[in-house]
Amino acid sequence: MSTTMSANAARPVFPFAALIGQAPLQQALLLAAIDPGLGGVLVTGPRGTAKSTAARALAELLPEGQLVNLPLGASEDRLIGTLDLETVLRDGSVRFSPGLLAKAHRGVLYVDEVNLLPDALVDALLDAAASGVNTVERDGVSHSHDASFVLIGTMNPEEGELRPQLIDRFGLMIELQNCFEPRVRQAIVKARLAFDLDPQGFRAGYAQQQAAYVERIRVARAALPQLAFDDAVHAHVSALCIDAAVDGLRADLVMLRAARALAALEQAAAVTAEHVDRVAEAVLAHRRHVRESPAEGGPREGDAERAASSDSRSSSAEGDGPPPAAAAAADSDWGYLAPEPAATTHVKGVIPLNVKKR
Repeated sequence: MSTTMSANAARPVFPFAALIGQAPLQQALLLAAIDPGLGGVLVTGPRGTAKSTAARALAELLPEGQLVNLPLGASEDRLIGTLDLETVLRDGSVRFSPGLLAKAHRGVLYVDEVNLLPDALVDALLDAAASGVNTVERDGVSHSHDASFVLIGTMNPEEGELRPQLIDRFGLMIELQNCFEPRVRQAIVKARLAFDLDPQGFRAGYAQQQAAYVERIRVARAALPQLAFDDAVHAHVSALCIDAAVDGLRADLVMLRAARALAALEQAAAVTAEHVDRVAEAVLAHRRHVRESPAEGGPREGDAERAASSDSRSSSAEGDGPPPAAAAAADSDWGYLAPEPAATTHVKGVIPLNVKKR
């Protein structure tokens, strides 16, 4: 672990081990640190719920200790880097100017208010976070470099939502809430006041726990490739994802990888259904859909036939109603005006006219 971090050199970092009441968030961040290929963590919640504090705290546990912030006004070139094609014409070589993705390699890329970023930037972020590689292309020339980082995006839902296509690509999501538990709230405030009063002394009290986190991440990363999934785990994951009515198979893959990262974190000999259950909510929270039961999905065949028969009887009995075509037009054509009733006169009979022969 680096003792000085370029992104946080200006001020001491609140220790990861000192976070209170944030167990689900801490677990999700640790899993993403062990396996950055999960696709990052999306943290939603109101202001003042330690979203940015947790991101900075995690960066301190990583080998490089690098935290890179992506500002809202950043351009795509600043994010992915640029290619200088003039050097190609001049001396046949390509000069690449690295962007923030290159700087975040082996560290944390933090995006506050990710829901306010342009979709193109979010796409580039998520592509690199999932693949670990950033590719820059321009006029038929391309350059690729390693970009393995922990992506942490935060947002306040009150300020706007992410498109479903983008939110699904975040591996894990944690929803934070305001704390209304008096004892927990007081403990959080006391810890923050103690840190602000004496940052170095406060950090010293958690040095041993911080070092333990660093070692656990290192050991878990090494053990990750050795853990496999048996058929029972696959079946359990499939059942959970089917029950949640998720779109596609991304949830299955992320859930398996998250369960494996948790097993590695706990130095377990194998991935179990219990590991799956403990990561399932973070995987499904932003992917779950409501499934309609057969009783709620629509009328059964017999019910439909009875309804159709009843409708036909009703329409034949109501001779004064509009014809079916007119009724359909009235329902489907916006601006349709029903025909006005015209007065009728009763006559005694109709006398046909004589037809003259030509």
